[in-house]
Amino acid sequence: MEYKEIKKIINDMENSKFESLSIEFTDGTKISMTKNCKNQEMIETQKNNTIETSSPISVPSNDKKNIENKNEEYKIVVSPMVGTFYQSSSPDAKPFVQVGDKVKKGQILCIVEAMKLMNEIESEYDGEIVEICAKNDEFVEYGTPLFKIR
Repeated sequence: MEYKEIKKIINDMENSKFESLSIEFTDGTKISMTKNCKNQEMIETQKNNTIETSSPISVPSNDKKNIENKNEEYKIVVSPMVGTFYQSSSPDAKPFVQVGDKVKKGQILCIVEAMKLMNEIESEYDGEIVEICAKNDEFVEYGTPLFKIR
């Protein structure tokens, strides 16, 4: 998909009354956009359960510097399914990972329970956990960011 096409989708979304939009193309590319109450829009391009996010599109000019400083290069691990997010194998067990932990590709990061099945979510990257985006025992949807890894 070319930049012009993505830009047109963003503009169409911005000018519509839709609050969110998800599109899946035949080549496996997925685009999800959401408008929030602050009129900011984010585009997420997804392949292989990871997303790269762009800065919000509608940003007041005095806030641009703060957002640019915070927008570091992260790899985001997203939920491959709808289910319940768990940070550990049982309520009294230690979490699989915490912020600041170094992780290796293939290491278990969490569990997403779907239809009574416990699905271990593994890291697709080597790096450091910068943020845990979901809360323990929280419902997550397909494509929901779970971890930021640097």
